[in-house]
Amino acid sequence: MRTARIAVIGAGVGGLAAALDLARSGVEVLLFERAAAPGGKVREVELGGLRMDAGPTVFTLRGVFDQLFADAGDNLDRRLNLVPARLLARHAWESGGQLDLFADISRSIQAIGDFAGSGAAHGFARFIAQARRIYMTLDEAYIRAARPSPLGLVRHVGFAGLSELWNVRPFANLWRHLGGYFDDIRLQQLFGRYATYCGSSPFLAPATLMLVAHVEQSGVWYVEGGMHRLAVALERLAVQLGACLRYGCEVTQIHVDKGRVSAVEINGRERVEVDAIVCNADNNALACGRFGRAAASSVNATPAAARSLSAVTWNLLARTEGFALAHHSVFFSADYRAEFDDIFVRRSLPRSPTIYVCAQDRHDADGVRPLQAERLLCLVNAPAIGDTHTFDAAEIESCETRVFRLLERFGLSVDRQPSATLATNPSDFERLFPATGGALYGPASHGWRASFTRAGSRSRLPGLYLAGGSSHPGAGLPMAAISGRLAAACIIADHASIARSRPVAMFGGTSMRSATMERTR
Repeated sequence: MRTARIAVIGAGVGGLAAALDLARSGVEVLLFERAAAPGGKVREVELGGLRMDAGPTVFTLRGVFDQLFADAGDNLDRRLNLVPARLLARHAWESGGQLDLFADISRSIQAIGDFAGSGAAHGFARFIAQARRIYMTLDEAYIRAARPSPLGLVRHVGFAGLSELWNVRPFANLWRHLGGYFDDIRLQQLFGRYATYCGSSPFLAPATLMLVAHVEQSGVWYVEGGMHRLAVALERLAVQLGACLRYGCEVTQIHVDKGRVSAVEINGRERVEVDAIVCNADNNALACGRFGRAAASSVNATPAAARSLSAVTWNLLARTEGFALAHHSVFFSADYRAEFDDIFVRRSLPRSPTIYVCAQDRHDADGVRPLQAERLLCLVNAPAIGDTHTFDAAEIESCETRVFRLLERFGLSVDRQPSATLATNPSDFERLFPATGGALYGPASHGWRASFTRAGSRSRLPGLYLAGGSSHPGAGLPMAAISGRLAAACIIADHASIARSRPVAMFGGTSMRSATMERTR
């Protein structure tokens, strides 16, 4: 019997996870990536001869990746050096005050009590307990389901679980719900910010997103060498399992024959026959015809108004003075609602943004500043309009001036040098991730219906499966990995004859990256 051939489009975390599971099942896996390296949004850039993260900076839910590597006959700790963070993040407010959150919940409770009083500490304890209940209720019934639905959730939890399902708070607004736990507006800002982890506004997102607090309190890790090392580790294991990864190869068309996928076209000239496809691009790229007319009806288009947040980022190699940065530091704007009104209503860069700073060279050594220039990633949220609005140099320079002047008001001085600064804006993200407008998280999670309108693992086109942050279960590295695994499981279930188990990693695949790139890692 001929071995089935599966194409994977995109070497983001979702595509790599799908390639791993499919390769170990014994099928032929061809992964096509138009960039020169794996990772997708898990990017890195080079400044001053140093590589630094330019995408996600927080590693959580490591159990998702432990299981992925274990199922492939390997071990995550053998591939990556992960260091647990004791200090989760440092937070500061323009109106005054500074607060650290810790992996040790009791330390966080004490810190919040010292910051805002015993009532706030008690509210945080209740908040964390509720966040855990929400996560535990949704983990199997929603997150790990290939195509969840409200009725499916009810069936999964059964009659006895209906009360827990109601406590998920799908119809409550996150910002208003936080008011039941915290009187201090600063704490509402801090925990409302969890909505931005999936690219949403805390004023429009459901209270269900409280579950992010449980994810963070369950553990945050530093990845030695940077987050991009995760993508490299996934790539190398996929190759060991027999997958063939081809870089600089853009899938320009999905061919359909007799109502199901039949082939992919590479760079507009090479046709490769396949039995199924996992598309790890943004689903809107499919809907907009970026992969040909035949595949355009396979998913619904994402209206521009439904897009998640984009960002303006600055990668810097710079000296700092003043404010003692942690690995993760957040500087909150004075008017949080105005920030999100600017982005989602006015569709403009926020006039007074919240600023996130990742100091990649700092871990838990509180107050210890590197002796020389350090690697920094500064980020502010932005509207996903990079396909309709050109962010010119003057606009980005004006935004940069506002951002670093605001940091100076917080006491942080950053000695920026143009030769050691790289700015990325929504127009750049649109070029990197077409048909998104620069949205970094797929559709926004606004309102309770958003969770059920996100595309599932199976598209409407037979043989075409979906993975990545624009598909269920949503944005974030662990969610993207789960989406890839769900897509692979659906392919194996739909093509029972291909499920020949190969449980132990075996050499035999290829990664067509240049030798020059490999030598730089």
